[in-house]
Amino acid sequence: MKKAPYRTPKVIISCAITGSIHTPSMSDALPVTPDEIAQSAIEAAEAGAAILHLHARDPRDGRPSASAEVFGQFLPRIKQATDAVVNITTGGGLTMTMDQRLEGAMAARPEMASLNMGSMNFGIFPMAAKDRDWKHDWEKPYLQGTDDFIFRNTFKDIEHILTNLGQAHGTRFEHECYDVGHLYNVAHFVDRGLLKPPFFVQMIFGILGGIGAAPENLIFMKETADKLFGDDYRWSVLGAGRHQMPLITQAAMMGGNVRVGLEDNLYIGAGQLARSNAEQVAKIRRIIEELGLAIATPDEAREILALKGGDKVGF
Repeated sequence: MKKAPYRTPKVIISCAITGSIHTPSMSDALPVTPDEIAQSAIEAAEAGAAILHLHARDPRDGRPSASAEVFGQFLPRIKQATDAVVNITTGGGLTMTMDQRLEGAMAARPEMASLNMGSMNFGIFPMAAKDRDWKHDWEKPYLQGTDDFIFRNTFKDIEHILTNLGQAHGTRFEHECYDVGHLYNVAHFVDRGLLKPPFFVQMIFGILGGIGAAPENLIFMKETADKLFGDDYRWSVLGAGRHQMPLITQAAMMGGNVRVGLEDNLYIGAGQLARSNAEQVAKIRRIIEELGLAIATPDEAREILALKGGDKVGF
């Protein structure tokens, strides 16, 4: 029988700074250049984010990039200015090969990296239907093409990342679970001995192709994870778009951790674009503290997640 589920002593706030879903035409606040990404990440850490989830973008036109050279233009600046945990994507952009997706993370050898726990339809094409002045020619076709797109992460792909980034460099993972089947994929790799506790499960709601953003779905995902993992895992919630704040508030009330950021949601309230990543961090921090909870510092997050430490990375 599994042990009782673990309850985090403090709430870890993750902030996803730019991502590869939203495009520059959607918000002037979306950081694109290395300078913008560094500054936005530093501000988010100062506002209370213990973990910074980072993608890179081509500074010329804002398209997703996994270039180690581009990552190298902002990672050292973030490390110099803050002690936040750096978490680098292995998802990259939606059209990248595996080698391209891993380039930045393999060079940086970070404390954490994201890891999608299965292949899935990943539909962001509805965002192309909105009338807007597109800044760059690539944006609208990039979004439209996802109506015929599968984000690939097979069992072999996941094993490759766990072995070549995780075991080889001591990187631990934000296991991104977009549906309940992804939890069972995590359990598969636990059973094979490729994942050791405590592992960090990011439950994601509201992406077209994944589980819907409903409170009862969050409860179901949490109950399923409890049955599978007992107290061997730590968990967090990501709510896409307008579902961000309601779902992560629910997660905090249930004993979980939270993720905000312009990768996941461009808004701070109904019809109101966020001015920065830090604004979203400050809002959820205020909610958490008004609930009588406390946020985790970066070092407390390292202890909770058993991370290797910021002195053991490659940047």
